[in-house]
Amino acid sequence: MEATDMEVEELPPSNPDPFKRISLKNSIQTNFGDDYVFQIVPKDDWTAMAVSLSTNAVKVYSPVTGQYYGECNGHSATINQIAFSGPSTPHVLHSCSSDGTIRAWDTRTFQQVSSFHSGSSQEIFSFSFGGSGNNLLAAGCDAQILFWDWRSNKQVACLEDSHVEDVTQVHFIPDHQSKLLSASVDGLMCIFDTEGDINEDDHLDSVLNVGTSIGKVGFFGETYEKLWCLTHIETLSIWDWKDASETSFQDARSLASKGWTLDDPSQVNSVWQVDYFVDCHYSREAEQLWVIGGTNSGTLGYFPVSYKGNKAIGSAEAVLGGGHTGIVRSVLPMSSMPSGSSQGHGIFGWTGGEDGRLCCWLSDNAPEINRSWISSTLVARSPRTRNTKRHQPY
Repeated sequence: MEATDMEVEELPPSNPDPFKRISLKNSIQTNFGDDYVFQIVPKDDWTAMAVSLSTNAVKVYSPVTGQYYGECNGHSATINQIAFSGPSTPHVLHSCSSDGTIRAWDTRTFQQVSSFHSGSSQEIFSFSFGGSGNNLLAAGCDAQILFWDWRSNKQVACLEDSHVEDVTQVHFIPDHQSKLLSASVDGLMCIFDTEGDINEDDHLDSVLNVGTSIGKVGFFGETYEKLWCLTHIETLSIWDWKDASETSFQDARSLASKGWTLDDPSQVNSVWQVDYFVDCHYSREAEQLWVIGGTNSGTLGYFPVSYKGNKAIGSAEAVLGGGHTGIVRSVLPMSSMPSGSSQGHGIFGWTGGEDGRLCCWLSDNAPEINRSWISSTLVARSPRTRNTKRHQPY
């Protein structure tokens, strides 16, 4: 029994204001020390969420109640990415690490069931499952991209000429499963076609030059033709990966900070500074992209991004404050939950950070803890009205 995984801290109420509110439901301390929360990811059916920690362990919780289920132990170095498998094996969780392995865990028993090794003690920073036959596992390593056929556990390709520094991201593109995007500290994003025998001479489709070290990327749009890119110097760029067009926000932090100062009703006399970006979030229903920025003291803001016509980063439409005391590393929005699910109704999402804390946020008008506010556009719609359409190194 791990007592700290059931400890909950609740904050005192504050005065209401005329805005739609978001509030801190509870805060779970994940450990006894000062260990970081790196990433939070949901199971496909949202009956569990996995949390990677700086202890090289992955803990599993309920995203609805915060109940602690168990943990997976085995990595000997930093865990760089975690992800659940798809509907065919929903109980399987994968993790990659600087120990040079990708490990598969059965979250019913919390035991390791398989592993892939990079060889030569290469760190693995990112991984992705895909391919036209859905049989490929790609991994981003030290200036290399490795491919396995996960069915046979056999390595089938190694691309080593496209990048000259660590490959921080690899993603098979949704709805284009034979296409793989890689991103690196060298500032390049490469798109490969993985049909047939994979090699760089015949399968490198295009190269996008971001110009600085890339931290995180994600896809969005009706056919996932758009991608957002966050860099290690906190710039944001939006790309159409098919035609290589770009909208760049080199001053993203100052634009977001300006928007935060103007329109946060609870902090009208304060000057807020966005110190870093955590992630981006896209709503298909609203056709809106937000960049999520934070302060070193643990407050988060959701900033709408306009990348068509006059580019802009708008005023914060949600502020999550009073939960964390350090840098936030991961955000899991419950609005990403599939339509028709009644789970998590009223929960805005979960956040985790360098204070070793998981925070659960409510999206309703909970009267007891009104510390933060949110615009109605960011509140998850009820299952009855929602449309059926629906990461990493620092």
